[in-house]
Amino acid sequence: MHYPWWYVPGLTGPMLIAIVAVVHVLVSHYAVGGGILIAIENSHAIRRKDDKYRNYWKTHTQFFVLLTVVFGAITGVGIWWTIGLASPLATEMLIRTFVFGWAIEWVFFIVELTAALTVYYYWDRLPKNTHKTIAWIYAGCAWLTLVAITGITAFMLNSTGLFGNWTPEAPNFWLAFFNVQFIPQAILRTGGCLMLATLYVYVHAAWTLRTDPPLLEKVVRRMSRPLVAGIVLLILGTTLWFPNLTPIARQTLESAAVLNAFLALIVFLTGIFILLLLAGPIFNPKSLNLGFALSLFVFGFAAYYR
Repeated sequence: MHYPWWYVPGLTGPMLIAIVAVVHVLVSHYAVGGGILIAIENSHAIRRKDDKYRNYWKTHTQFFVLLTVVFGAITGVGIWWTIGLASPLATEMLIRTFVFGWAIEWVFFIVELTAALTVYYYWDRLPKNTHKTIAWIYAGCAWLTLVAITGITAFMLNSTGLFGNWTPEAPNFWLAFFNVQFIPQAILRTGGCLMLATLYVYVHAAWTLRTDPPLLEKVVRRMSRPLVAGIVLLILGTTLWFPNLTPIARQTLESAAVLNAFLALIVFLTGIFILLLLAGPIFNPKSLNLGFALSLFVFGFAAYYR
């Protein structure tokens, strides 16, 4: 359907797309990173025979499933609804060019949903090794959905191919998918998934383990490793991302005064976030409480979604 216009008073269609997309990505990144953390920590608890620690992750998985499977799916549909109305011709081209990619993503997504529900509902019913395997299947499929979508979103930023250039006259899927932004964005998004997932865990653990300080401290200590790994990947991905922008995009970023002001704000927020991490979870895990965890989440979210 081609709409002559779609009138969104005040907010405008593009801003509505941005709002829905940011909310969805906030949850979808947790779906990937949280799945990896659940698989790692479930395996750790089984290996160490630490049933108390494993029970915490069962509680966290309930929160995880409700947020990612239910709310994440709704906001994902919301993105398609808003872009289809705001820019139907561009959306049509996006679907036609990457229909094979969306099919691949949906296969992984179906397996991911099935595995997530199985991990939670059969937590105490399956043999532990079987349950651990299913948790890793979820983590792998969740990350592969990220990879599949990243190739498409990266193409929208820079269509220059790694092995050859896509053209409308010769719309080769693989040339479009493997573009120069694919690897930088895959690294950046993976780092973002790990970082944001640990911040979700901090908030959840600080709320649910208020009466069990030793267990809360163990969770905080364990989460410091994927948190640092996520930050390192974020820095690496951003470093590779900027040189692979189109010349016009790079020139715009370098010359726009407003964007330079935002860059200063990003540096400021990132500095506060890192100081909070050093003062709290990394060097003083006993200091984490709900207010501290929420502050970390807000500053981490603001710094990442620059």
